[in-house]
Amino acid sequence: MADLKKILDYLSKLELNNNREWYHNHKQERLEILQEFENFLQDLIFEIGNFDESILHINPKDITFKMVRDTRFGADKSPYNPVMRAHISAKGKLPIPVGYFISLQPHDGTMLGGGLFASTFKDATSMIRDYILIHGEELDKIVNHSDFQSRFSLLGAKLKKVPRGYDSEHPYGDYLKYKSMFVEEFIADRELHDYQSFVKLAAKEFQYMKPLNDFLNKALIDFQMPER
Repeated sequence: MADLKKILDYLSKLELNNNREWYHNHKQERLEILQEFENFLQDLIFEIGNFDESILHINPKDITFKMVRDTRFGADKSPYNPVMRAHISAKGKLPIPVGYFISLQPHDGTMLGGGLFASTFKDATSMIRDYILIHGEELDKIVNHSDFQSRFSLLGAKLKKVPRGYDSEHPYGDYLKYKSMFVEEFIADRELHDYQSFVKLAAKEFQYMKPLNDFLNKALIDFQMPER
């Protein structure tokens, strides 16, 4: 069992003291928080494993993201992200295959997500579009299922028109406009107060996201991550 309040309290303090001196002076606290987060992820992995065994081999240490920000290109020069993030999928934190994304953030900013968040992999976008050409009805049923509709809206970078090379009159042409395709749900801080309840809540919401993940992963089964 992990102390989620301890995690949120640390992140709140980092948010108020987003500078290198404070960050390094509180190294021990940061390491303790990271261990709490990894403990939480292990419990969550086991809970997700009840409906998706493909992620049971994942080590929590391998799926977390660093808090250090790349400040080279953005207007915000604060050096750290006051958030704990992880992507749980069959291949760890790589964006593909898609899996279950979780971001712990105070002030009701905790987010659960699923699907393809990245819109920069042109090959992935093309593979999904080509798959939709044949299996668009399957995606439409997923997106319009009552469980999905009552919880999520389909999100992602999207063109205004059906892309060149695809039939603009295709019955599922609106889905062809997407460059990325994901869902997300934000969780209030109070939902994290009961640890066991939150682990079950998060896993349950991920279970509702799984049909979309499965569809995208079938489309992306032959995708190869570009070499850096």
